[in-house]
Amino acid sequence: MRPAEAAPSALGWLLRFALAFGLLNTLLTFENRWPGFGVAYMPRLSFELCLAVVVLMAWVAWRGRLSSRAATVSAVGFMALVLVRYASVTAPAVLGRPVNVYWDGRHASELLRLAAQSWPAWQVAAVVLALVIGALLLTLATRWAIRALAHCLAWERPRPWLLAGAGACALSFAAYVPDQRDTRWFFSLPLTPTLVHQGQLLARVWWPGRAAKVLGPSPAFDGDLSGLVSGHGQADVLLVFAESYGAITFDDPAQAAALVAPRAVLAQAVQASGRFVVSSRVTAPTFGGSSWLSHAALLAGVNTTDPADHDLLLASQRPTLVSHFARHGYRTVGWMPGLKRPWPEGAFYGFDRLADDAGIGYHGADFGYWRIPDQAALALLQAQELDRTVERPPRFAVFPTTSTHAPFHPIAPFVTDWPSLTRPDAYEPAEAAQAASVPLRQSLLQYLESMRYQYAWLSDYLRRWAPRPLVMVIVGDHQPPALVSGQGASWEVPVHVIGDDPALLQRLLGSGFVQGLTPPSQTLGPMPALTSVLLKAFDAPGAHEILGVDHVELPPDPATAPGHGAPGS
Repeated sequence: MRPAEAAPSALGWLLRFALAFGLLNTLLTFENRWPGFGVAYMPRLSFELCLAVVVLMAWVAWRGRLSSRAATVSAVGFMALVLVRYASVTAPAVLGRPVNVYWDGRHASELLRLAAQSWPAWQVAAVVLALVIGALLLTLATRWAIRALAHCLAWERPRPWLLAGAGACALSFAAYVPDQRDTRWFFSLPLTPTLVHQGQLLARVWWPGRAAKVLGPSPAFDGDLSGLVSGHGQADVLLVFAESYGAITFDDPAQAAALVAPRAVLAQAVQASGRFVVSSRVTAPTFGGSSWLSHAALLAGVNTTDPADHDLLLASQRPTLVSHFARHGYRTVGWMPGLKRPWPEGAFYGFDRLADDAGIGYHGADFGYWRIPDQAALALLQAQELDRTVERPPRFAVFPTTSTHAPFHPIAPFVTDWPSLTRPDAYEPAEAAQAASVPLRQSLLQYLESMRYQYAWLSDYLRRWAPRPLVMVIVGDHQPPALVSGQGASWEVPVHVIGDDPALLQRLLGSGFVQGLTPPSQTLGPMPALTSVLLKAFDAPGAHEILGVDHVELPPDPATAPGHGAPGS
């Protein structure tokens, strides 16, 4: 028989228990150090850890001790909970939305690759080494704390007091559960609801037949696109999903003031080219990332706020704007410079041509992870698909941009010679190196610089190169991350429709749009509502045919009125 261990002193027991419990409690109750990826200590109590102490007490009372192997396994499991805690408090601060283990996990490798290509190799190696060493040390510390707790609980004398304390915690926690906001004065929000929710999401994805939610009805894709026919023929439609283009750029006074001049240049370019612009806003199904949810919501006209519903959609036979345009003689093109890996799910859309990073024909210098600048991507689209000097069917092209994607760096220089961007010498290696060498600034400043670049190439394209007739729909895919949008930002994004035919835009004015580039404060609704509005506008006959007149005048754009022009333009 093993000799009985001497009872520890009360003070020694208390110090050891407090140190071990305090370490484990800290690892389950930290919060995000907003804004960013850091963490901050919060003096709160983990209710789940209190329950774990009771379970450990029962184990020790039954088995007498906790083996070294059991302590190691428990430490590894505890570290998994720490990772869940980190993800649950970091995702809302950085992305502005709750974590989704399944969806975010599938794209974690892409994010890691982005970071790896954005930093020098020695920095990547140093960070990886520091993370490995830190995780190992933290696991060893956790293992010690668990064994220390087990050793303390082997002493029978304090067990009644611990059970009484656990019971008091349980009663206090249960009293505040109906309103979790009240628990934050003493208890940290528990991990169990997050784990249960993530489990439900995984079950819904892996067993779609169990899904309680349905996608709902699709809009009526039964029109004939007669509203796109004018005296110049059938209009091309270019749908631009502007990356991270959020309503915050209009709603935040500082951001709006910083972008006044480039927006005025764009408004003048629209007017100088003989076109018109109307604007509105919609609520995106995502915030700070997951652009594909907005793409699907608009193209299919269904709600994709839940990523699991997006997966169900891609496995369905639902009609989309792509199939609708193809059915009426359009060549459909998915122009996706940000697509860097095989995407078999994309077959759902049925594009006649789906051009990814490798397929659009860019041979110039690389600019960061999103290596193809938006201006170059559009120049290649213009040369390969939108050139009107040759006889061809009308085009429906979908172009998600990338240059305004976080980290908004590096930004390519604006090029006035658009045809040169289709050649291998589109940018000199020195230009790419210089752009990459520009120090990363505060996220907001970097974001605003990328937005100025977006307005610059859009303005020049409309002024000099855009084909006629053309309808360009520019819609933000989501707000920029919370690092830029700030706390409490809405999920709203702007929508601009630019076209040659005032009759088409006049119809949009009656559907919630306003003249000019500044959207109204009222939204059209969720993203699928925009699908229905566009279908209605595209399918209606020309206003000149209804009214019996040759021309419909739109009200003047306030951005081009006297006193609103950009300096030197």
